[in-house]
Amino acid sequence: MNYILKKKLKFYTKEFLKFLNITFIAFGFIIAIILIKYKPMYKVIISGEELGYINNKEDMDMIINENFMESETKNIDEIILDEEPEYELKLVNRTENTDEDKLVEGLKDDVTVTYKYYEIAVENTVVEKVNTSEEAEELINQIKSESESESQNIDLSIVEKYTQNEEEVATSDLEVAKENVQETVDNTIEQIEQQKAEEERLNSLPSINGIKLAVTPIEGRITSRYGVSSKIRKSTHTGLDISAVQGTDIKVVADGTVISASYNGAYGNLVKIDHGNGVETWYAHTSKMYVKAGDTVKAGDVIAAVGSTGNSTGPHLHLEIRINGEHVDPQDYLYK
Repeated sequence: MNYILKKKLKFYTKEFLKFLNITFIAFGFIIAIILIKYKPMYKVIISGEELGYINNKEDMDMIINENFMESETKNIDEIILDEEPEYELKLVNRTENTDEDKLVEGLKDDVTVTYKYYEIAVENTVVEKVNTSEEAEELINQIKSESESESQNIDLSIVEKYTQNEEEVATSDLEVAKENVQETVDNTIEQIEQQKAEEERLNSLPSINGIKLAVTPIEGRITSRYGVSSKIRKSTHTGLDISAVQGTDIKVVADGTVISASYNGAYGNLVKIDHGNGVETWYAHTSKMYVKAGDTVKAGDVIAAVGSTGNSTGPHLHLEIRINGEHVDPQDYLYK
């Protein structure tokens, strides 16, 4: 009995192995047929949209690097996928190829690109943009080594900038940038020199109670000085008379506000200007008045024309200076 069982078991085992062998061969044959017609690829899906196929997941990094990081734009600092892609392993027809262009186009809407560039500022005003810190430093060093000593005191600074707007980058070629920065440095030096000259001029101007007298009203011959007596006056002279041709422009000596511009007895047509700090200037005997009460004037503005109105013996300007209501000698400050 045991012999018969062993014989049957051996028979069935042999048959089962034979079946398995046939099955493996058939399965292998089927796999071979499938692999001849199909190949495994990864379908890329971002935000629910199918972008295309890649051979392996590492290909995605290569595509991003080649098409974004190594693009013609040199200033890319970082690229971040807004949403991680999903990958589905698929068996696809061997005729199916990876569509890199389609992937790149689809990725454009799903990546955030950060650009980096460097601003060059002259006296805290941005003048140029370049691609790298090395370019910026080279440019500044060249300008300082080639320029005159005055430029050494000009503030040239470099600012590292980041943006996600590619249009903001707009960097310049190094030579172009150098030319523009040098021009700005030269203009800045010129402006500083002009400012210094103006400050020196202002400091040299006569002043009354802190009010700078920037110009003389007219050029002419002094015909009557302050404090003198005359048959045509009831008291000593309260101002300075300067003769000039009828109609000559009269300029205001300093910034101020017009108090009045009207006919005033012996003064004739009289313009009064308040300069602040208790200082007033009066311009009398004018033939025409070009300002009115309340007007703001700047030093050198034409406010009237020489005339001979009021108590006058001929065309001239009667200039009067008053401090807190008291008249003083104009020649202490002007026409010295």
